[in-house]
Amino acid sequence: MPVHTVTVDVGGRPLTLETGHLAKQADGAVVVRQNDSAVLATIVTSKDPLAFGDFLPLSCDYMDRTGAYGRIPGGFLKREGRANERETLIGRLMDRPIRPQFPKHFRNEIQIIATVLSYDPTCDTDVLAMCGAAAAAHISDSPMKRPIAGVRVSEVGGQLVINPSREQMDEATITLIVAGTSDAICMVEGGAKQATEARMLEAMYLAHDEIKKICAGIEELREKAGVAKREVPKPAERDAAVVKTVAKHKKALVAALATKGKHERKVALKEARSLALEQVVAGIEAADEVARLTKEGKEGWDDLIRETMRANVIERGERVDGRATDEIRDITCQVGVAKRAHGSAVFTRGETQVFATATLGVEQDAQRIDFAGAEADSFRRFMLTYNFPPFCTGEVKRMGSPKRREVGHGALAHRAVEAVVPSQETFPYVLRCTADVLESNGSSSMATVCASTLALLDAGVPLIRPVAGIAMGLIKEGSEFAVLSDILGDEDHLGDMDFKVTGSNDGITAFQMDVKIDGVSRDVMVKALAQAKDGRKFILGKMAETLAEPRKEMSPFAPRITTVQIHPDKIRDIIGPGGKVIRGIQDATGTRLTVEDNGKVSIASTDGKATEKAVAMIRELTQEAEIGKLYLGVVKRIVDFGAFVEIFPGTDGLIHISHLAKERVDKVTDVVNEGDEVLVRVIDIDKAGKIRLSRKDALEASAM
Repeated sequence: MPVHTVTVDVGGRPLTLETGHLAKQADGAVVVRQNDSAVLATIVTSKDPLAFGDFLPLSCDYMDRTGAYGRIPGGFLKREGRANERETLIGRLMDRPIRPQFPKHFRNEIQIIATVLSYDPTCDTDVLAMCGAAAAAHISDSPMKRPIAGVRVSEVGGQLVINPSREQMDEATITLIVAGTSDAICMVEGGAKQATEARMLEAMYLAHDEIKKICAGIEELREKAGVAKREVPKPAERDAAVVKTVAKHKKALVAALATKGKHERKVALKEARSLALEQVVAGIEAADEVARLTKEGKEGWDDLIRETMRANVIERGERVDGRATDEIRDITCQVGVAKRAHGSAVFTRGETQVFATATLGVEQDAQRIDFAGAEADSFRRFMLTYNFPPFCTGEVKRMGSPKRREVGHGALAHRAVEAVVPSQETFPYVLRCTADVLESNGSSSMATVCASTLALLDAGVPLIRPVAGIAMGLIKEGSEFAVLSDILGDEDHLGDMDFKVTGSNDGITAFQMDVKIDGVSRDVMVKALAQAKDGRKFILGKMAETLAEPRKEMSPFAPRITTVQIHPDKIRDIIGPGGKVIRGIQDATGTRLTVEDNGKVSIASTDGKATEKAVAMIRELTQEAEIGKLYLGVVKRIVDFGAFVEIFPGTDGLIHISHLAKERVDKVTDVVNEGDEVLVRVIDIDKAGKIRLSRKDALEASAM
């Protein structure tokens, strides 16, 4: 099989697409390289459609390999296990822009796998995996309509950089992953440090210029190595009689749609549909024909709901729950609801409700990060966990480990809030927010941002700015469109765009967009961002009515961190052999100690007296002798020329025989013996740290 290669310039560096050398038994296999990073992407599409389901059975998986960046996995099992957070999020990044490029009625299983061959920190592999997945699908017989591509864009030092290095991303004020076709942007994911809407748009469209080049490269690779696309049967036409019968019930449908309340509306729609289906199968006795017509009737009813809802918005500006397009549902906020939590809040917006807690911890509580691109022994000081239990939608489902959706929503909320978390120097705590969705009908992730912000303020965390989030939607018919603020679940399902923006009054902190249609124009994006900004500020105003700034006093159950600076040479005295000394201090005082390499000691405790005791013990262990200062020491050793006196634990000095007394001393033991307490003054400390003491000077000082 011949090897085919295409190279395009992306961000001023070559990006290479290669096929024909690796994984030749897959339907399509492409290796994508930039700098020393390389990712193998493969696709296999089953020959026969599934016999069940009404969805596109596409799965996208991304796999880091620690050997690709020269590490051995930690833990007992020295092999990669289940997908970690990074791999899960990249799998979602691959899936979201590719899925809309396949026919919705296609039912053959599609599996795309991206495997990292080499990881170079100067070019992250997530965007390479997105490009490779699209290229592998496009050169195969899989019925992908057209390729997509993805790039990362960051603002570093005021300049926009395409596919930046990890080091540049650490310094960036904007970092976005943008995916799209050659015609339009279809997905955006990322965050910023309170960036303006105009700058975010500029970054997105710069990224799209690079995306066009990659899409052209994928098309060229298909011309060289692609195979004919498989034929996909067109979906069967709706039974005209069934459609006509269902349409007669449009008036009942409209009335049901106007029902207030998610579950009440669902019941009303189901009752209206049942009446329509009764007429569809009226007079039919054959069971198989009843089943066929019932299925046709349900699909026709779904089509009618979609058409009616969208027409109401475009033609009359009427939404499902009767709101105006830019109107936000009623908001209520509560703080301090969990008395033992360090900070807590409940944020309710319409039928979406989130309970969040904020917990303050110490350095040992930080999360160790062992992902590709993270430096060895990297730690995360701020964590946010998002939970979506089945009761929040009134359903019964098996409880288990977090699904991709929960990981993705949690990552979005984490990114939104992390941008305003104070630095370690300003606030030396490790922070964790836990958000539990109690009710859900539209954008629980944005409610999580609001609830977490309030919980942190309730805990006394000095956030740079409070942040809030809002979910936007789009209904587009031809050249007409309507942007919807604070969308419901039904509007998300039936709309053309899911567009989430978080930020403060000063700018955007996180951004996520998925487009279900071919693309949206720049004027639509501008309107959506402007409307989202107004909505965000409205929500922030509602939050401020409850709690506008951090509490002055932290919870009595939160640890207080006191810092003590010691000389770095004294760190060994604090730690002790095998950590014996530091454990002894913690056991004796009930505090938690963290010692940094620069000599900074952090003492965490909810008990002020325990903190004072720990500070005293540390001072005693690490104090240094001062010239001219008096000390009450203990004679430890007698020598012919003087006595060695311990002035505090671990530190001693010499009293020369000439400084033992005011008068001449012939023999040291005439004045002091081992074990005696003696008052001394420090008279000199030489360059080697040796201390000279004087009992004579101390006696003169005490006589004054």
